[in-house]
Amino acid sequence: MRGSLQLLKGYHFFTYGSFALLYAFVPIYLARQGIGKLQIGLLMAGGPLVSVAANPVWGYWTDRTQNHRATVIWLLVGNAALAQGLFRISGFAPLYAVMLLFFFFQSPMYAQGSSLTLHAIAGTPHKFGAFRLWGSLGYAFVALGTGAALQRFGWDRLWLAYTLLLALAFACAVLMPGPGVRRGERTAAALPARQLGSVFGNRIFLFFIALGVFQSVPSTIHAAFASLYVQDLGGDAVAMGWASFCAAVFEVPVFLLLDRYAKRDTGYLTAWLTVVCGLFAVRWLLLSLATSAVQVLFVQALHSLTFGAYFYLGTMLTAVLVPDRLRASGQAAFALTWGGLSGVLAGLLGGWLYETAGAAAMYRVNAAIALGGLAGFVLLHRLVKAEGAARAAQGPQGPQGPQGPQGTSQK
Repeated sequence: MRGSLQLLKGYHFFTYGSFALLYAFVPIYLARQGIGKLQIGLLMAGGPLVSVAANPVWGYWTDRTQNHRATVIWLLVGNAALAQGLFRISGFAPLYAVMLLFFFFQSPMYAQGSSLTLHAIAGTPHKFGAFRLWGSLGYAFVALGTGAALQRFGWDRLWLAYTLLLALAFACAVLMPGPGVRRGERTAAALPARQLGSVFGNRIFLFFIALGVFQSVPSTIHAAFASLYVQDLGGDAVAMGWASFCAAVFEVPVFLLLDRYAKRDTGYLTAWLTVVCGLFAVRWLLLSLATSAVQVLFVQALHSLTFGAYFYLGTMLTAVLVPDRLRASGQAAFALTWGGLSGVLAGLLGGWLYETAGAAAMYRVNAAIALGGLAGFVLLHRLVKAEGAARAAQGPQGPQGPQGPQGTSQK
């Protein structure tokens, strides 16, 4: 068991390291190939577009087979194979086609990694953040090292670094005992398709997902264009590496604190998600005022209190609201809030704003959207409190039973 959990940490480290290369450096790589900002936005929007189908498909498959390890292995294999075309094909049309196939395997890796972790630590004293923080460390140190390496060895080696990281993640996944992560655990019976409807039968969960779709637009815009923004402000690959490092490394203490103090209670979680939306607005406003790459670097430290905290709190809220047997589908639905159709809109809106009005205007729009998300989470929190009060008045055996949305029991 102990060895399996160490491999799980390694899996997070290397997969999130590959995310650092994809989102911090691939946009710059594409720009160096002569692709315009709007076209880059279209290419990066391919991931959210495909994730609309990919996340539910892979989530359902995992819940159906109850074999989380096999799912991540297939995702890694497809990811690595199609990445070879990503770094070798020229021309916008063929590159876009390859990117769509590539994202079918890459975009579900967030949700399936969370599902794998929650499955592995179920029934143990281990906390989610203790494993997810290794993803932050991987993102931080790979971004920092890659920036310096690209400066020295050239951008044509980017494909090699990406492939190596996926190979190391693959090795960690293969060495984990299966099914799942815990040796000797029996695979559960196949999941009837009709049970998936219960994932979306909770109006609190549906409202949370809808708000997440709205709130994800500015974050997806930033993910697609942050590296180009740093470059336009005079930064190089090393500066982008440091910006990504600052964005990710400060997630570690945030995850540790949340592991210690966060409560598995919908009222608590929605209250703090409201606060996080306010911090998002501050972050985007500060980025709109940046005049140098160094200023962007310092503002990126807020990533830990915004995306890092939102990811952790949202994962926990999903785990509370969705039954264990539907864990992968629930996490896939949560992952879609940071992609899907909102990601397509983000790619188009961000690329258009960047080209026509500039980065400052783009980040001001981001701040306005974040404030709208804050208002939505205020309403969600009030709805949670109202439903909790109604159930308390009806007694523990009310319409939703003792395990309704306000429940705090460990699943």
